[in-house]
Amino acid sequence: MTSFDLSLYLVLDPDLCRSHSMVETTMAAIAGGATIVQLRDKEAGTDGLVRAGRELMRAMEGTNVPLIVNDDIEAAIAIGAHGLHVGQDDLPSQIARDRLGPDKIIGLSIESEEVAQKVDRTIVDYVGIGPVFATPTKPDHKPAIGFDGLEKLVRMVGLPSVAIGGLKREHVLPALESGADGVAVVSAICGQPDPKQATAHIAETLKSARNRMK
Repeated sequence: MTSFDLSLYLVLDPDLCRSHSMVETTMAAIAGGATIVQLRDKEAGTDGLVRAGRELMRAMEGTNVPLIVNDDIEAAIAIGAHGLHVGQDDLPSQIARDRLGPDKIIGLSIESEEVAQKVDRTIVDYVGIGPVFATPTKPDHKPAIGFDGLEKLVRMVGLPSVAIGGLKREHVLPALESGADGVAVVSAICGQPDPKQATAHIAETLKSARNRMK
């Protein structure tokens, strides 16, 4: 399977990326220390995702940073992406694994204890846990769980995990202290005047948080 590092997980938002394109934002973020990138665009449709994803794959070639597609398995296959991230209302993870094969990364959103108890660890490679805070980039999200909820779900799932939902640089330490392997960010990088610098600041904070926790 493609190796992956959840430390600094960039979720692309095409609306926020208007001042810098998604490709520009992605390459700047990778230069600043982003370790994994997710293409998420609920409005683009499969064809739009495929166009954007192929452009991203070309730009990211040689970086060793995986590209994950949100929700749309047809797009993920057509792009040749490194993996797929699905939510609770999306394609079942078993079907995703059957279609993608053993080498692709499959991520799953976890929002509650009920969902956490049902995760099949033989299928899913990592989980995105949240939302930690309410976030305008995903208006239909489930209720915020806070860091206490994050810690509880990390322990329950027992898989590599990334915290998501309204997270900024100042939330890195509490997210890691809650047991998450990394933080997923959207507006903390997308739409920032200097995406590379914004990413580098988060990467520095991750490094110092890990040193502090040793």
